[in-house]
Amino acid sequence: MESIVLIIYFLSLLILFGFGIHGLVMLYYYYKTQKIVIPPSELTSDNTEDYPFVTIQLPMYNEQYVVERLITTVCNIDYPKERMEIQVLDDSTDESVSIAKAMVDKFAADGFDIKYIHRTNRQGYKAGALKYGLETATGEFVAIFDADFVPKREFLKKTIPHFANSNIGMVQTRWEHINEDYSYLTKAQAIALDGHFVIEQQVRCKAGFFINFNGTAGVWRKETIIDAGNWQADTLTEDLDLSYRAQLKGWKFVFLNDVTSPAELPADINALKTQQFRWTKGAVETAIKILPKVFASDLSFKHKLESFVHLTSNIVFPFIIMVAILNVPIVIIKNLGHSYDEVYTLMSIFVLASISTFLFYTYAQKAIHLDWRKRLLLFPVFLAGSMGLAVNNTKAVMEALLGIKTGFARTPKHGIITQGDDWKKKKYKQRKISGAVIFELLLTVYYLVGICISLFAFKTPEIAAIPFQLLFFFGFGTVGILSLRHALAR
Repeated sequence: MESIVLIIYFLSLLILFGFGIHGLVMLYYYYKTQKIVIPPSELTSDNTEDYPFVTIQLPMYNEQYVVERLITTVCNIDYPKERMEIQVLDDSTDESVSIAKAMVDKFAADGFDIKYIHRTNRQGYKAGALKYGLETATGEFVAIFDADFVPKREFLKKTIPHFANSNIGMVQTRWEHINEDYSYLTKAQAIALDGHFVIEQQVRCKAGFFINFNGTAGVWRKETIIDAGNWQADTLTEDLDLSYRAQLKGWKFVFLNDVTSPAELPADINALKTQQFRWTKGAVETAIKILPKVFASDLSFKHKLESFVHLTSNIVFPFIIMVAILNVPIVIIKNLGHSYDEVYTLMSIFVLASISTFLFYTYAQKAIHLDWRKRLLLFPVFLAGSMGLAVNNTKAVMEALLGIKTGFARTPKHGIITQGDDWKKKKYKQRKISGAVIFELLLTVYYLVGICISLFAFKTPEIAAIPFQLLFFFGFGTVGILSLRHALAR
């Protein structure tokens, strides 16, 4: 039994090591591609005929706290009115309907070509709404913004010129965070998203690997969407799915690291868990759907391997749980069981994965923030939180692998920007306490016992195990307790 536990633990660490060390691969390409510059470009012509016709789609569902902000900022985009169509794709069932209609009427009276398009069945969820709007969209290009975004005035003028190359099918901008400093929760989210955009998206774009449309703050060539098979709702990440189908068709994507689009981060951990669940499950669903096409394509082995890592990286979460559960028994086996010194010595190499992760996020922060050293003080909080979300995300992975289909659960937005803003008394707050929360709290108690075992159960304390046990303890404890507090908050 000791051997079986040790083998499962070792294999789980090996898989985590494989995905963790990929951060060093990204950093290698980050430096290798630094000299590759995507030249900034901006439309400056005084002749409106030089501006391509653009449709801006705003998919939303019950967004009463942010819909006014969204429509106002979109209508303030610096682009000729006569070359811009705005579609408010509203599937709402609450007060958001009247708010959105009033805003549409207001800006239509000001001369904007803005249309309110309301569906009552939510068929296909966000993918269905985008596809429905595309049927009547008149623009050659289609920009998309989710309800929590606040697009900048220069957005279209800085993205549209990159379509001068007829092979470009999509242009994605980097997300910024308007409420990053609201709480430790939003600060940790910002670190995670910065790593994805500044390193992963930028490196994959410059190195010629496939990148993904992030669902918002980007522009598509309408022809690309149609050619790739249009929006499809058979996965929860319709953006990732369409991105790969389009690039497999030969379309090229551009990521603009220096063109940013501000957005609101979830301030409620249960809203964050909903978002993470959808992203995780959808990515695995997309991997199951798309990877056979990737492997059958004429892409190089290098490109296929990077696509595999890109699409399957969320598979790490069940193995994080496996390592978390087996860590305490491993400590006991090491001190009371048979000698496996060679194995334990070999496992020490897995620490490199943690170093790789730290360097990955360090360079992401250093690239865009002057106070990056101060921000990195939050890295342990971010790492513990990532571990704490493993229960929620493992459930998402297992449902995807088992083919269990669920609806598109949107991330609630509350218009939270400054620390004085309060979301606790607003609608859309998730009050249900799931079984995952109970499991998170049980794992917290489990690790409290595990830490005590490592410190006091043996003649010599198992000091080497303490740092990781503390990360698991604080990770599961913080996520579990915050989930309870935020669900019960009044």
